[in-house]
Amino acid sequence: MDGTRRELADFLRRARAGVDPARAGLPADGRVRRVPGLRREEVALLAGVSTDYYTRLEQGRPVRPSTGVVDAVARALDLDAAGRAHLADLLGEGTTTRPTRAPEVQRVRPGLHQLLDALEGQPAMVLGRRTDVLAANRVARALLVDWDRMPARQRNYARWVLLSDEARALFADWDVQARAVVETLRLDTGRDPGDRAARDLVAELAAGSPEFRTWWQEHRVYQRTSGSKRFRHPVVGDLVLGYETLTLPGDPDQTLFVYTAEPGSASVQGLRTLASWGLPAADRTVLP
Repeated sequence: MDGTRRELADFLRRARAGVDPARAGLPADGRVRRVPGLRREEVALLAGVSTDYYTRLEQGRPVRPSTGVVDAVARALDLDAAGRAHLADLLGEGTTTRPTRAPEVQRVRPGLHQLLDALEGQPAMVLGRRTDVLAANRVARALLVDWDRMPARQRNYARWVLLSDEARALFADWDVQARAVVETLRLDTGRDPGDRAARDLVAELAAGSPEFRTWWQEHRVYQRTSGSKRFRHPVVGDLVLGYETLTLPGDPDQTLFVYTAEPGSASVQGLRTLASWGLPAADRTVLP
């Protein structure tokens, strides 16, 4: 069984174990459940396929389900949109799956650099494949870390969150944010199982972070679209910031993150202080 099919089998088994049979609407059959979650035959029943068919799917055997079957299995396993997309990616049917090998060097177009600079009071940055940090404006570097001062290989958001003491101290809810990063990385790697750089990153994180090893093995996926983060910033103190993400038309591998503070909150003043503090106002250095 190749790596992608092992990933598929693992994802389906773990998803099945996480479903509450009572909430799935299955009638009680009097049998003692020795393991949590649904049995294979129950998933098959809920999805409207044969037990043999679903078993072959979960075993990672060469099965090419239709879109309707993928949808039915996703519903039976109570997968959210990210989980449904990840399942399709692992089956090679996903709309997010990268159809051809993406170029190794990721670049941000000049107009997007100008947009980041125009957001003078709002932290903003662009993440690429495997959470590589491709560009960040001055306020984002003051809020998080000065990515420009890092070697190019180390400009990776997941690596920084999981392996740096600085990130642990900065995020008041580090475990929540770090787990979300792991689940986002899981989703991203499913889109391109052949990405060697992603495999190297996963190996590095597994070697350096016990939390990463635990969360990665759970095989949960997460799509960041919006939310909030709590910071304990060494200069401006406590901040509560919301964030929004935008996938860029013409380059779906790049995502723009913009942080904002609630009007009238103490965090607004904190952002104003960050905008005028620390990093020089000289011309930005473009990340290679």
